[in-house]
Amino acid sequence: MPTDSPHSNAPTGRHHVVVVGSGFGGLSAVQSLADADVDVTMVSAVGYHLFQPLLYQVATGMLSVGQIAPLTRMVLEKQKNARPLLGVVTHIDLESRSLMLESPGIDGGQIQIPLSYDSLIIAAGANQSYFGNEHFAQFAPGLKTIDHALEIRSRIVNAFERAETCTDPVERRRLLTFVVVGGGPTGVEMAGQIGELANETFVGAYRNINPADARVILVDSGKEVLSSFGPQLGKHARKTLNKLGVEVMSETRVVDIDRHVVTVKEKKTGETRKIPASCKVWGAGVEASPLARHVAEASGAEVDRAGRVHVQPDLTLPGHPEVFCVGDMAAVEGVPGLAQGAIQGGEYAGRRIAALIDGEETVSEREPFVYSDLGSMATVAKYSAVADLFGKVRVYGIVGWAMWLWVHLMGLVGFSNRFLVAASWAFQLFGKERPLMAITNQMLRGREAVQEKKRLGEVQ
Repeated sequence: MPTDSPHSNAPTGRHHVVVVGSGFGGLSAVQSLADADVDVTMVSAVGYHLFQPLLYQVATGMLSVGQIAPLTRMVLEKQKNARPLLGVVTHIDLESRSLMLESPGIDGGQIQIPLSYDSLIIAAGANQSYFGNEHFAQFAPGLKTIDHALEIRSRIVNAFERAETCTDPVERRRLLTFVVVGGGPTGVEMAGQIGELANETFVGAYRNINPADARVILVDSGKEVLSSFGPQLGKHARKTLNKLGVEVMSETRVVDIDRHVVTVKEKKTGETRKIPASCKVWGAGVEASPLARHVAEASGAEVDRAGRVHVQPDLTLPGHPEVFCVGDMAAVEGVPGLAQGAIQGGEYAGRRIAALIDGEETVSEREPFVYSDLGSMATVAKYSAVADLFGKVRVYGIVGWAMWLWVHLMGLVGFSNRFLVAASWAFQLFGKERPLMAITNQMLRGREAVQEKKRLGEVQ
């Protein structure tokens, strides 16, 4: 592969900060350095900042991709000391303080761009975890990327369309069965939205089927959904899901998935049963980017079961105070894998670097990172959400839903996106229409096609 290095050094001779990742942690780190006397290079495998908590609304036709994923280059347009680069970090050399970036080249090829750094902030996020059952991914996509969301939307709509023309009652039943795995916020939100599509949005739109006959099943290995929110909010979420026709299978784990069937096993009885289903969504777990294990091995740090690095109190690698790991990359006691944890970690890392450059503190004088628990939220259905605020106040129902709307609206980047999302929500508040349900064959088959081409070596 050719090597090209027009970006290998900072544009000036100033302290060079490289930030890996354009998610919550990466973007907050870059923006916290806006007034610092440094040059910042953000490298990311995607060219946008994804507001992941609303990804399920793209998957169910409520919002468009652009409303929750503005181009990173446009977000940072006015920050003159920052430059985004598109590419995948393939290697980090901690001793030489350098990394290698694989970036898109000519005719589908790749170019290698070496980058040196004075400080490094790794915020590469997390991937979906199938707990060692990677073959599940082919049949049950997760919900971590835009491609996932568009594929899931296509699978949902395609299932109803195929059921409309199906004359075999057994096959029609399978087509109208939707299985969501995982009782956390992602699983609950997806199950609730599929229930709304079946019982509200699609009612009256089909001639040969009744969409309300669809069976939506949420499989959760825990005793109650949203277990991290506490039993009170979990029970409220379950009741709301039940009203939407969602079946909740608690203390049940998935043992196998293929194109036609989901096999589950009940923990209490040990009973195994098969659920014929055409559309499956996986929301059961996450694991850190492979970069976490890469830098952990290089620095001698340990990783936890989710592949996150056990960092120092100041979020740095052992023996490398110039390298920070934030968000889903870092295993920090008391810090959940939520957007707030990544945002606060990114801001902390940026402030520590700025303070070092300004001579306000030395490495040995750094105060440890302290996470401020602002709580967590999840929407279950229209007019219903649950919120655990500051770990002390629990709110649910329409009050929780109103709070959820405001918090997520304010979390979006840019006034125009906030305005467009607010307008979309207002429109859907008083009707059942979802104007963004269109699907394409590329959405439905694209991921499998790319994986097959990679297997054959036709693309990299």
